[in-house]
Amino acid sequence: MEKVKDTKIVVTEAYGENCLADGANINSPGCRRPQGEVHIYEQRDDGNEELVHKSNLVVYLEREMLAQRLVNTNNTNVTPTKDEWVQWFGVGEGGVRPADPLDPTPPVNSDEYLYSPVMIADTTGTLYADYHTSGEVRPGDAFVYPSTGFYKKIFDQEPTNIIEFEQDTLNDDRYLVIKITTTIGVNDANGEQLSEAGLFSAESAAPNYNGQFSLFARVTFPSLIKTSDRRLIFVWYLYV
Repeated sequence: MEKVKDTKIVVTEAYGENCLADGANINSPGCRRPQGEVHIYEQRDDGNEELVHKSNLVVYLEREMLAQRLVNTNNTNVTPTKDEWVQWFGVGEGGVRPADPLDPTPPVNSDEYLYSPVMIADTTGTLYADYHTSGEVRPGDAFVYPSTGFYKKIFDQEPTNIIEFEQDTLNDDRYLVIKITTTIGVNDANGEQLSEAGLFSAESAAPNYNGQFSLFARVTFPSLIKTSDRRLIFVWYLYV
């Protein structure tokens, strides 16, 4: 009798080295990672003025989360869980070099936090979460929260949930672009010099949620001073 031979078929999807840097071109050969871009506008009486247009970086942490969601199975070796989804937004002042507030330092794949998050609101409400007290040390590093209040804000919800799917003109007009809008309003983060922002996943979108948040994507930009007469609109495009 002829011996039956086993045939092993291996299928791989490679991530090119040229995809690992901030601002990598999604159409570069071998590029197979989620990425996107961020536009920051200041809302004015006569319309919105664009202040920043930068690429962002989807970090390792959330690529680990996406892998779990694809197969609906938890990987106990990593921090994010398969039950998280991207729904929260944070800002910080740790995106620039200390000697020059107009010189941003690019994000890196190993980022797990905003470098220096700032409080967005000090009162409870339906929009905020991630409450910390002044002097509290963040687990995992030496960062000390500077103020008592909420450090995350949910994406814009009115008039409807401001998450839109758009066609990707570079890929046969398939719906591969996610557009997320978040407004830092007149009462949010006042007195801060904002130079970094991030999207975060969590297992809940409930007001005042204080469970685990995982950094999904981070962007840095020249410092913007937030005052009570400024309303900043962050429009985040994710290409998948």
